[in-house]
Parts: sequence; C-alpha cells; structure tokens
Amino acid sequence: MSFKSRLRRYARSFRRGIHILAAPVKGDNGRGGLFIQAYRGYGSRSRVFLIGRVFRQPHFGASWREDRLRRDIIDLIRRLLRKPIVGARVRIRYKDTNTVVHTDRHGYFRVDMELGTMPSDVTWHEMELSLDSPVDERAATTGEFFTPLPGARYGVISDIDDTVVYTGVANTAMMMCRLFAQGAESRVVFPGVPALYQAFHAGRDNDEGNPLFYVSRAPWSIYQVLVEVFRRNRLPHGPILILREWGMKRGSLLPRRAKAHKQDAIRHILETYPDMQFVLVGDSGQRDPEIYNHILREHPGRVLGIYIRDVSNTAERSEAIDRLAREAQEAGCDLILAADNVAMAEHAASEGLITDAAVNAVREEQRHADENAD
Repeated sequence: MSFKSRLRRYARSFRRGIHILAAPVKGDNGRGGLFIQAYRGYGSRSRVFLIGRVFRQPHFGASWREDRLRRDIIDLIRRLLRKPIVGARVRIRYKDTNTVVHTDRHGYFRVDMELGTMPSDVTWHEMELSLDSPVDERAATTGEFFTPLPGARYGVISDIDDTVVYTGVANTAMMMCRLFAQGAESRVVFPGVPALYQAFHAGRDNDEGNPLFYVSRAPWSIYQVLVEVFRRNRLPHGPILILREWGMKRGSLLPRRAKAHKQDAIRHILETYPDMQFVLVGDSGQRDPEIYNHILREHPGRVLGIYIRDVSNTAERSEAIDRLAREAQEAGCDLILAADNVAMAEHAASEGLITDAAVNAVREEQRHADENAD
C-alpha cells in the first residue's frame, strides 16, 4: 500500500472515530441544556434493568451541518465539557408502568422496575425517559431493553476485555492506550469470536435465539465505541454492562476499585432469569476463572460450561486455573482453558451447545486471520 493510500485510510478511520466519540451528545442537535443518556438494558417478562446518566451540555455548534468534521469536533468538545447532574429525578415509563429514580453523585441512575403485561414475541422494547426535576421537557428520550424469546435454551455471559476484544487488561498501560487513544477501527476482535458467538446465539437447533450479555471493566465513556466494534464485527446484539465508573482519585489516573462488581452483575442476570442456564466466557488475565467458579458453587445446576481464553502465558497461572478446573468438574461443570476459539467451539459442539457446522465456521475465521497475519 502506498504512503498516500495509507494516509487516506488513516484519515478515514480518524474521521469515523471522531464521529463515534462525539455521538453521545448529538441527540440534542447542538441546543445544549439537560440531556438523558440511556444505555441498553435487559429484562424478563416481569422486570427490567437499565442504566443511564443525566448531563448538562454546552450549547454551541448547532449551526454547523451534522455531516461535517468540524461539527463532530465541536460535539466532541461539548462532550468533554458536559457535567453530570446529581440528584435529578428521572421518570421511566413502559406501557402502563412507570417509576421515578434519582441520579447518584456521578449523575448515574439505575432502573430496576417491575413490569406488567409483556409481548412474548418481541426481543427489544422501548421505554420513555423524562426529567421530573430539574424540569426540562426537551431532555426526554427513549431507552431500549432486551428480553429473550421463549425458545431460548440458555444464555451466555461474556467478558469483553481480552475475551472478545484485545485490550490488554492485564497490562494497565496497554489497556489505557487502547481504550482512549484508538478508535473502533483500530480495535482487534479475537479470530473466531464472531462465528462462535453467532453459534451460541443460534444454538444446537440453529434458531434458538439464545441471549448474550457482555460485561466490561472499561469506562462508560467508551460504550459507544464498543457498540460500534460489535456492529462492525457482526457480534450478536445484546446488552453491554459496564461494571463501574472510572475517575481520578488522589491524583491517580487508575480506576476506582470495584470489588465484586462482576459477581454482582452476573448474580443479577441469573436472578432475572431464574429458569435459564448459562455459559460463562472470560479470560485468564484477571479473575474470571475464580469469579465464575464462585458463581458455579453459588448456583448449582445453572452453569453449563465455563470457557477461559488463556492470555496469561505463565505456568503459575495455568496451574491455578487447572486447580479451578478440577473444582468445577467436581461441581458437575467443565472449565476449559483454551488458546483460541476453535478449542472452545469444539467443546461446545461436543456438549450440544452449538452445531458441528458452527465449529467449521470458527475454524475458517481462525484460518483467515492466520493467513492475514502472515
């Protein structure tokens, strides 16, 4: 590739990256004022869970056209300057049910609401969100949440960092660089992940519609980037749960501690779907094997399999996971430590979770990635 062609490609990637990063503030058309940002939630036939945040945004740049780079740059500046609203009263309405929640000291609100009658043939639902206090009718927006179809046979709860997308969570400097310095085009999805996760979604019968839930230690600020990464790589549509807010503490740029947040998130999903079994997917770089084994012991009979991507490359860590695998087997569940998605797919097919044809699709994605690497 010539220097000019490479330069044009980088320029296009930069342009798309700026647009994605600026997207969260664009719902107000540049008018500024109060703004509700809702993230995708999940629910059952009787309950819904959703997270969002309330901001006050600057009001400049409305006269610039939306399809121009300078408008995206202005919107990105507006995003950097917006301030969270503490103690706001957010009203949530779904059909004939409504409730009011309050924002916390970071501007976040959490909806955990009982529902009335729900359609059984729809997976994605919309709810209305508005502000009771401070009052601003223009801040009203819609949020969406997911409910599995009745035919779903099991669910999948997957880590994102170093499991779906390579972000170097075990290496803080690399993680920060990939999260904040690179856009969606530069992120790397592990070979075989799209085919494997599509196979989980389709299931053994190819039409099960099994739900996928994604959890991440990343900051909420990159939520839109993750959504774009998933779209571009054809990953099954599902709720993305960010486990904590990041911020500076005593001069440090590292995230605040978030003890047991992943376990709490997984517990909440299992409680929301008490009759559903789950597959858990993670990596060896952090504490996914320990967390998943703890969930297995807490919820006997609920975990069909645990798949761990081996990213640690140390004998000590491998031995620790081997011990956890023996404990999992004693509890009636396989914990598979795998170097790639082909090994995961082969085991999943042997357990009747996916089809044999899906294994070939994963293998083909891996082969194609290996050829491109050469």
